[in-house]
Amino acid sequence: MQNKAAIKQDYKLHENDTGSVEVQVALLTQRIKELTEHLQKHVKDHSSRRGLISMVGQRRRLLDYLNRHSQTRYQSLIGRLGLRR
Repeated sequence: MQNKAAIKQDYKLHENDTGSVEVQVALLTQRIKELTEHLQKHVKDHSSRRGLISMVGQRRRLLDYLNRHSQTRYQSLIGRLGLRR
């Protein structure tokens, strides 16, 4: 599990970049992975499941935005993160 600073360092577009779509999607993907592991152990934690569903939706919206504006950045990002679609 990487920390936020390492993820920002890996996915930033320029030196002062902390909020580009790539960084946001990478951070959300890391949180989704951690929460998925948590929910496999704690099956009845429905409030965390609701948060997971909202994070997945947010990531999907960000990826759709990136796909509309720059297909090359979208393809490279989903390739780096190992996402489907």
